[in-house]
Amino acid sequence: MNIVGLSKRFFSDRRSLHGINNALLKTVFTGRKPILGFSGRSIHELRKTGNFVIPRVFSVSRNLTTKASSSSSKQPAFLRWYLRKLESHPFMTKSITTSVIYMAADLTSQMITMEPTGSFDLIRTARMASFGLIFLGPSQHLWFSYLSKILPKRDVLTTFKKIMMGQVLFGPVSNTVFYSYNAALQGENSEEIVARLKRDLLPTLKNGLMYWPVCDFVTFKYVPVHLQPLMNSSCAYIWTIYLTYMANQTKADS
Repeated sequence: MNIVGLSKRFFSDRRSLHGINNALLKTVFTGRKPILGFSGRSIHELRKTGNFVIPRVFSVSRNLTTKASSSSSKQPAFLRWYLRKLESHPFMTKSITTSVIYMAADLTSQMITMEPTGSFDLIRTARMASFGLIFLGPSQHLWFSYLSKILPKRDVLTTFKKIMMGQVLFGPVSNTVFYSYNAALQGENSEEIVARLKRDLLPTLKNGLMYWPVCDFVTFKYVPVHLQPLMNSSCAYIWTIYLTYMANQTKADS
């Protein structure tokens, strides 16, 4: 459609400026030749010469962009920095975040169980932090990314499938590695590690059934994929207080 035909179409519609904008929008989105640059001229030039009225969709887009920028600027500086790091270095950021949460959870656990004259066991805290950094942080990143690919939907049925997979696969594996890793760093041999797993693993998994499904439902249903490890680690703060207490009990009889 040339400029003459377009002009006739515009001015044949007598429903005022509202009608002109509607006609222009129909022309833009019906697959005809683009009207956003006749003979290389820009929208600004065409608007100045009065050839057509800029459609409302451009104004709406501009307003949305302005609102998004405004809402982003209202976020705390630390949160903006963290989200940028999460986008640029997701693997390392999630690993360090999980390590910090595990360290804080262990210190809290020690405060709860510490004798009045006692002191913090910083070596124990280092063990917990290293587990979050080396194993849990990276594994969470890979696990949540994998689930989002094989189960991309976020409806209730898909959410329950993800919860089930977490309870059957991820939970038992991560807890087994956690107890084994912690015991090995405390100098326990293979027989003692097996005895610890027989004593502690099953009760841990049973107690997890009363806690993790609720956390997982909120995580999978409402939290974006790139923030799911952070949400999971935040829920793990409370859980790890219990877990570090269990992991640092006396050796089991082999």
